[in-house]
Amino acid sequence: MATETEFPDYRKKLKCSFEQIEDCFDDYMKDVLRNLSNDGVEDYLKGASMVCMIGRGFEPVLVYLEEMPNIAHDLGEEMLSMVSQAVWDMSRTPNGNSIPPFMHCLPEAARRLGTKEQMKHFIKIIFEMMHATTGSIHGHHTTFASPGLPDLLQQVPYLLSQLSLEGLKNWMEYGARNYNNHPERQRDYFTLQSADSKAMLQRERHGTLYMDNERSLDMYMRSMWQADEYLVPYSLGFDEMRKPQPYYDSLGMRVPDVFDDKDGISGIDRYRVVLAHMAGHKRWTERQIADNLSPFQRVAVELFEDSRIEALILRDYPGLRKYFLALHPTPIEGSCDNEKESCIRHRLAMLSRAILDENHNYKNPVILEFVEKFHNALKDNAESNSKEMLLLAISFTTKTRLQTDQLPKIRFENTEVDYRDDNRHMWLFIEENDEAEDDTSEPQNLETIEPDGLPPRHYHEWDYNTNSYKPDWVTLYESLHPPGNASDIDKILEKHSALANYLKRLLDLLKPQNYVRIRYQEEGSELDLDVAIRSIIDFKSGAQPDPRINMSHKHDGRDFAVLLLMDLSASLNEVPEGSTQSILELSREATTLLGWSIEQLGDKFAIAGFHSDTRHNVRYHHIKGFTEHWDDTVKSRLAAIEPGYSTRMGAAVRHASHYLEGQQAEKKLLLILTDGEPADIDVSDDKLLINDTHKAVDELSAKGIYTHCISLDKKADEYIADIFGKNGYTVIDNVEKLPEQLPKLFMSLTA
Repeated sequence: MATETEFPDYRKKLKCSFEQIEDCFDDYMKDVLRNLSNDGVEDYLKGASMVCMIGRGFEPVLVYLEEMPNIAHDLGEEMLSMVSQAVWDMSRTPNGNSIPPFMHCLPEAARRLGTKEQMKHFIKIIFEMMHATTGSIHGHHTTFASPGLPDLLQQVPYLLSQLSLEGLKNWMEYGARNYNNHPERQRDYFTLQSADSKAMLQRERHGTLYMDNERSLDMYMRSMWQADEYLVPYSLGFDEMRKPQPYYDSLGMRVPDVFDDKDGISGIDRYRVVLAHMAGHKRWTERQIADNLSPFQRVAVELFEDSRIEALILRDYPGLRKYFLALHPTPIEGSCDNEKESCIRHRLAMLSRAILDENHNYKNPVILEFVEKFHNALKDNAESNSKEMLLLAISFTTKTRLQTDQLPKIRFENTEVDYRDDNRHMWLFIEENDEAEDDTSEPQNLETIEPDGLPPRHYHEWDYNTNSYKPDWVTLYESLHPPGNASDIDKILEKHSALANYLKRLLDLLKPQNYVRIRYQEEGSELDLDVAIRSIIDFKSGAQPDPRINMSHKHDGRDFAVLLLMDLSASLNEVPEGSTQSILELSREATTLLGWSIEQLGDKFAIAGFHSDTRHNVRYHHIKGFTEHWDDTVKSRLAAIEPGYSTRMGAAVRHASHYLEGQQAEKKLLLILTDGEPADIDVSDDKLLINDTHKAVDELSAKGIYTHCISLDKKADEYIADIFGKNGYTVIDNVEKLPEQLPKLFMSLTA
């Protein structure tokens, strides 16, 4: 007969009728209500019901009911559904006999692994091993259970006391790979009876396990740094994209689950060095705005800040110096080939080593100069600050920047300082539309803003593979193009004076001929008799007369806003076959004639250029604004344009749309002048940016903005219609004709 429960409502939600549950149910629920939220209680009962439904008796259910509240309390309530789903999935295979030992090993695994992420990895490798060792009988479709899985699960508590999670994975994979066709030998391996099982265990048993030293490291943080930090281990064996690094955030400090001895430094001392470095950041580092810094600049800022933190740590704990010196790599001066590989990491690692080690042997004058500047900054200011390091880093990257820094092959040898964290804590990113909603300040004039003073904009990018946008994928920085010599543009007009005269005759035909009266003007070219007579009558009647008695006239018939977007990628440096001028020079001449022509017509007109260096750094340069006239200021910017980097066109098109949308005009036109297809160095799929640019053009069309591309690429027929449609482009095969063709094309589009 079932015992009456104190929690009848909860008992009804547990869909399980084993008698063994009744005597203990109230105790389980009291434990659950102490440890879990209301949602957690629901998940707990739902998970226990799922375990009951697998039909493996009461034992797995009792283990779940007894152990999961504490596991969920320590690692997060997601563990409830994760474990119940894992048991359900295991029951759908021939390995149902492994469910009880799987349930029994979970409490110790949770204690040793310490985080939800580590438990996810643990369950994943158990299932990988299960699938690898579950097979079919020769000649039949019947599958048989993994012979070694129950034995392995019984050994898990011992194995996790000896191995890191990565080591456990390697040990299991060896057994599954070599004994899959020998059930008895597989069981010997996973019960640690065979010689090679013990040998593999010895091979993978290395280093200092975090969980064995958790308490001592916690006491180290409290005593040395007065920091009550939550330490969270992670495994080095499960991130296939990159090698994980230590880091900290609001949830705690992340450290590897195992550290080997290295360069005479024990694993436990490596933990202490990593934690000391992060504790120093937490005490002294100030967050900096990252958006207007290039990736190279950010890497340099992080290095200077890391060096500052270590210098401040050594003031309080000079005994740590020998550990820093032993663990910091020593790059060999001159070992990086500047012609074949990017040496920026190598230079920065040399600088970092020279700052730390006063006995370094580097001779590079720039390295020596900035080592001195660094030490002077700390000498003049007791602690200095993160902003000073940022300015020093920008100065260093400016002074040492090489064109070969952009090479895809980067030198990593002797550059990785593995006791330093990844510095995510020190960066603040300003996202689009973060401005206060009640900001009533006047909009700034573009010409008064410093070139690097504008925050970046983030644009989505279309992924045709998933048929969806990647949100906030591209970061675009805009600036005023720096000036050059305006007289260079005047020389272009002199060179093409005959063409300019011909264009002027064509422009006269396009100029609006219709006049419209503008009445009620205080000043104007003519007297408006009707208004003037009415004002005289008002005056003689003693009423206040209307002073707006004049009128003027303006041409009517054209209402265009045009933006010319120039591709400024590195390929513009090429000289077309049979020409004496580069594509850049011809583009500048064509833009000069176009700008001069549109100024004659009086249309609203802007010029901008763009190029890109990965999705993190799309540059958009303002050359002429809609409100600016064709004067020396605009000419000087056009004279100074220089090509570089790649062509991520979609983001630039979307940003140009942002400015065209703001213009009051009946018709809006975006002209794109390019010499190649959309491409960037971080994109290997040729179709990705082509499809994204096509999507951007469609977005403009939906806003009423017409887009037309002028391509100088002889191979453009292979892709350009896919982007701009049948009538949205013009291919100019003879590039030398561009200065003549571009203004004519504009006239035909706006006639």
